[in-house]
Amino acid sequence: MTIKDIARLSGCGVATVSRVLNDHPDVSDETRRKVLAVVEAQGFQPNNNAKHLKQQAGTGITILVKGTQNMLFADLVERVQALLRDSGRDAVVYYLDEDADEVSYALQLCRERKPLGILFLGGDLELFRARFQPIAVPCVLLTNTARDLHFENLSSLTTDDGEASAQVIEFLAGQGHRRICLLGGNWSCSQISYRRLEGCRRAFQRLGLPFDPERQCEPCCYSMADAYAATERLLDRRPDLTAIFAMSDVMAIGAVRALRDRGRRVPEDISVVGYDGIPMASYSVPRLTTVRQDTQRLAERGVDVLLRGIERRGQAPVHEVVPFQLIPGESVARLEA
Repeated sequence: MTIKDIARLSGCGVATVSRVLNDHPDVSDETRRKVLAVVEAQGFQPNNNAKHLKQQAGTGITILVKGTQNMLFADLVERVQALLRDSGRDAVVYYLDEDADEVSYALQLCRERKPLGILFLGGDLELFRARFQPIAVPCVLLTNTARDLHFENLSSLTTDDGEASAQVIEFLAGQGHRRICLLGGNWSCSQISYRRLEGCRRAFQRLGLPFDPERQCEPCCYSMADAYAATERLLDRRPDLTAIFAMSDVMAIGAVRALRDRGRRVPEDISVVGYDGIPMASYSVPRLTTVRQDTQRLAERGVDVLLRGIERRGQAPVHEVVPFQLIPGESVARLEA
């Protein structure tokens, strides 16, 4: 009886059976029960010697990407892999769902693959606070800050999301907009979107503009499809809105499509601002106004900090804020009084 036999009898793929046998967290309960029922019925015993040898062989860098449709992360992964390759390091990339538990997955990988270090692209700080302690290898979190977590082996590099978002609101207000809505993200206080929301809130307050999160905010995942649906909900609730600040360029592009399908012109009727500065933002129609994150700087410093942590164990963690730019495009119009 082999793992291929278990896969055939359970109706699952070999990779799925392997994840079940290795107790990976990214398997549904139903699939896990199905595979384990076949294992028990057939009296299957994994080859522990081979498994042990495989575990000892892991000497590369692990890259954990949270979210499968985040184009900013796609750009970061490409840059990080190139930098690691130039440094003579191997890297394995794992993509997780936006709502997955990246810290538990990382811990499982540490037990099974024994990576030299881990680079997290995106992350929920509450998960790190609750579960990161057993992870001993050097780690770096990109696009969120771990400064307040005080783990000796966890560094972080991020953009000042609060200040960047405040500048977006101030820019829109300077163009005459008063009925501004926010699109996308998870408003949990441990998420990146929360910092962007708080930056917007402070700007609304400074400018003396009304802000009602229940009416002006619509959360959604970082995808065009989710943003499209969320934009429709915003329009149903606030048909008088004049501007949308989307928490990513991907969301902004989905929002533009939804607005066009509802007969609203961008920017003549409703202005749209994105966030990230991905290459697609420069080629969309209209060209997006967006906050550009410095992915080259994030990648270079992230790799440098991680490799230094691997080569010099016990080095103090590094927490840095990388500059951003608000890039005017064609998706915002001045609102005439």
